Amino acid sequence: MPTLIIAEKPSSAQKIAEALAEGGPRLRKGGGVAYYEITRGGEELIVAPAVGHLFALDQKEKGKKWTYPVYDLAWKPAYEIRGNEWSKKYFLNLQRLAKQAEVFVSACDYDIEGSTIAFNIISLICKAKDGKRMKFSTLTKSDLIKAWEEASPHLDFGQIEAGLARHTLDFLWGINTSRALTGALKRAGNFKVLSTGRVQGPTLEILARRQQAIEAFQPEPYWELHLHGRVPGGAFLAEHAHGRFLEKPQAAAVHQKCSGKPGTVKTVERKQYQQKPPVPFDLTTLQREAYKHFGSSPKQTLDTAQALYERALISYPRTASQKLPPTIGYRSIVEQLGEQRDYRLLCAQLLSGELKPSEGPKADPAHPAIFPTGAAPEALNDYQKRLYDLIVRRFLAVFAAPAVRERLSATIDVAGESFVAEGYRTVDPQWMAYYGRFAAFKELLLPALAEGQKVANDGIDLLDKETQPPSRYTQATLLKEMEELGLGTKATRAGIMQTLYDRGYITDESIVVTTLGLAVITALEKYCPDIISVELTRTFDQEMEAIQEEQKQREEVVAEAKATLERILGPFKEQELAIGKELQVALQDALRQEATIGPCTCGGTLLKRRSRFGKRFVGCSAYPKCTQTFSLPQQGFLTTTPGLCTCGLFVILVKRAGKRPWKLCVRCGFRDNRKPQGAVPAMTAAVPAGPPAKRRARPAPKVQEPAPPARKRMPATIPAARPIPAAHDATPPPSGRRRTPAAPPAAQEPRPPSPAGQEKAPAPRARPGPKRAQEPPAPPEKGARSRAPGARAPRAPLETGPAPAELAGQPPPAPARRRAKKSAPPPE
Repeated sequence: MPTLIIAEKPSSAQKIAEALAEGGPRLRKGGGVAYYEITRGGEELIVAPAVGHLFALDQKEKGKKWTYPVYDLAWKPAYEIRGNEWSKKYFLNLQRLAKQAEVFVSACDYDIEGSTIAFNIISLICKAKDGKRMKFSTLTKSDLIKAWEEASPHLDFGQIEAGLARHTLDFLWGINTSRALTGALKRAGNFKVLSTGRVQGPTLEILARRQQAIEAFQPEPYWELHLHGRVPGGAFLAEHAHGRFLEKPQAAAVHQKCSGKPGTVKTVERKQYQQKPPVPFDLTTLQREAYKHFGSSPKQTLDTAQALYERALISYPRTASQKLPPTIGYRSIVEQLGEQRDYRLLCAQLLSGELKPSEGPKADPAHPAIFPTGAAPEALNDYQKRLYDLIVRRFLAVFAAPAVRERLSATIDVAGESFVAEGYRTVDPQWMAYYGRFAAFKELLLPALAEGQKVANDGIDLLDKETQPPSRYTQATLLKEMEELGLGTKATRAGIMQTLYDRGYITDESIVVTTLGLAVITALEKYCPDIISVELTRTFDQEMEAIQEEQKQREEVVAEAKATLERILGPFKEQELAIGKELQVALQDALRQEATIGPCTCGGTLLKRRSRFGKRFVGCSAYPKCTQTFSLPQQGFLTTTPGLCTCGLFVILVKRAGKRPWKLCVRCGFRDNRKPQGAVPAMTAAVPAGPPAKRRARPAPKVQEPAPPARKRMPATIPAARPIPAAHDATPPPSGRRRTPAAPPAAQEPRPPSPAGQEKAPAPRARPGPKRAQEPPAPPEKGARSRAPGARAPRAPLETGPAPAELAGQPPPAPARRRAKKSAPPPE
C-alpha cells in the first residue's frame, strides 16, 4: 500500500510532489481536488493537500445557543460550520485516499498550527495514532528532499499537544466571555455580537489605557530659544544649551540679552562611531519594517510573505528567530541572488569576502530567521515585489560591514549664553548601501566650523510650546508592545488586531478606541478584571510553552483554565443586567456616531438612513423642513471614518467582499481612491483594474423605430494606486499629495481561520440591500442631488452595526430579503 503525504495547502502539495518525484509527478483529481502520485526509491507515494484546518472545535450539545458557561467541546469537520463548506471536498478526498494507505506523513508547516492540522487529519480521518514528520523551512527542492530523507519516525507531539491546548483555551475563553457580553446586552434590550477573548481583551485594555492617558493629559507650557547662525560656509540652527525653559520671563530675558549680538564658536567636537548592520528578519520585525516603509498592516505583510514562501522564494515566515545557521548555505544563496539584475553588483561585492551574518538574540527551535532562497521570482505583483526586495536587501545587509557615521557638535557663545548645534552624516555607508532605500538615517549637515570663528546672528526665535500627550499606538508599535508583554504568538497577533477593527472596537491608523470599545473595557474592568488581565494571559502562554517542551500536561492546563473561567463567570452572571445597561448606553452612542455624516447647510445633521424599500441614503435630521439628500452605495458594508473631507463631512469607507475598500464623500464623490491604511488595515483584495468607467448617454430612439433594450450599467472600478516614492527620500511630498501604499493581493489559498480561536469572533456581515439591475455599486460621479418637494420622508437613522451572528461557529439565520415594489420609483 502507498504512503500518504499530507500537505497543508494545494500549492505546497505541488512543490513537494515535484521535488520528491523521480520521473515527474502524476496529477490526479478526486472530487475536484488535485493530488499527486509519485515514485521515489521504488516506493509509491501519494501527496494530497488539506486546505488549512479541516477540523474545528465546537460545543458538543447543540441547541444551547447564547448560553454559558460551555465546557464540553469536540473536534468536528470544519465544513459543518457555515462559511467553510468549500473545505468538504478536501476532507472527502483525504478520507478516500487514507483507505488506500498504511503509512502517513505530516508535511504541513513545521509549527504549532501545522502540526495540529496534520494530527487531526491523521487521527480523525486516517484513524492512525502516529505517523512520520517532515521538517523543512523552505519549499525548495533540496530542502524538501532532505526533509523526506531525514523525516522523523514519529509526529512532533510536543507541538501537537501545545496546539491542542491553545485551541481549547482560546475557544473556551472566546465563546464564554463573548457570549457573556452579548447576553448581558441582550438582557438589557439590545442585540449586537460583542466579542472578547484570552488575548483580545488584554490587547484592547492596553489601547484603552493609552487613550485614557491621552484624554486625561494636561499640557504644560515651556519655551525654547533657537539661534539662526551664519558663517561663510553657510547657515545653521542652534538651540540654547538650557533646553526647555519652564518660566517665560526667564526665557524672555535671555532672548532680549542675546538679540542682535554676534556669536563665537567656543568648542567643536567631532566623533565617529560604527552603526552595526541590522539583524535578520523574524516575523514581528518584518511586519514592523513593512508597516514603516509601505504602510502595510501586519496581516497584509503576513499574507504576502506566505505567498512568497509558497512560491519557494523565501523561508518560512512564521518564525521568532533572528539567527541564520550556516546550514542554509550563505554563499550559494548570495550566488543565486547575484544572477538577478537588481542585486548583481551587491552580491559580487559580498562574495569577495567572508560571509558572516550579524545576528540578534531571539531564537526559534523550529525555523531560522526569514531569508531568500535565491530562486528567481517570476510574475510577482507589485506588493510581492516590494516585500521580496525588502527581505533580499535585509539578508544582504546582515553580511556587510558596519557603517561609519559622524556626529558634529558645536557650542556657540552669544553674550555669555551657550547655544548648541548638532549635525550627523554618513562617512562610509557599508551595509546601508546593501539595504538601499530602506536604510533611512538622519542626515543633518553643518557648515565647516572652527573654534574662535565668528558667527553672525540672523535672529533668535522665542518659541512657545507645550508638552505633548503620549502618542497613540499604531499597528507597528502595538505589535511590538504585544511581543514585549508576551501577548499572543508571532502568528496570531496580526489576527487579534484585525478582530478589534472588525468588531468596531478600534479605528484609524493611529489607533483610536471607539465608544463601544471603551465601554466593553470599562464593564470588564469593573465586574471581571481577570478577563483583561495581561498577567493571566501571559501565565497561560508560558504554560503552553511548557507543554510544547513536554514539561507539563495539556489536561492539567485546560483544567486550570476551566476553573479560572468558572471563577470569572459566576460574578459576571450575577451582574449581567447592570453590565448590559452600561453596554447599551455605549452601543447607542456608537450607533449615533456611526450614522452621523456631518452638519447640513440648514443647521441640521446629515444621517445615514434607509428608505421604506430598504434603500440606503443620507438625509437631514430636519426633514421635512429640509429635503437635502445624498446617495449611498447599495452594496457593501459602510463605515463612517474619523477623517473629514474638505467640505466638512465625514468620509465613508465602503467594503465589499473580495473587493478593494474605497473611500467616499457623499457630497464630493471619491475622497481618496487609494487604499485606506488605518480604517480597514487587513482586508486583502484584488488589484484595481483602472479608472472609473464613465457612463455613456443612451441614444434617443429614432422615429418609428423601437427603443433599444435597457442595458445593465457596468460597475465603476477603483483607480489604480499612485506609485510609492522611494523610502529613503526624506523630503516631504508636495502639498496636497500623500504617500499611501496600495493593498497587497489576497493570499493564495489562505489557511481558514482557526476554529479553536473563537476569541476572533465572526467578521461583521454587510446587510444585503435590494438587488436592482440598474443599480451600480460604485459611488456617484457627481455631487449631491436634492430631494424634490413632496418626496417621502426618510425613515429612522440607519443602524450600521454588523448583522447578528452566532459565536463559536454557529451560523446565524439568513437575513430576509425585502423586494422593492416595481411600480414604486426608486427613492433618492
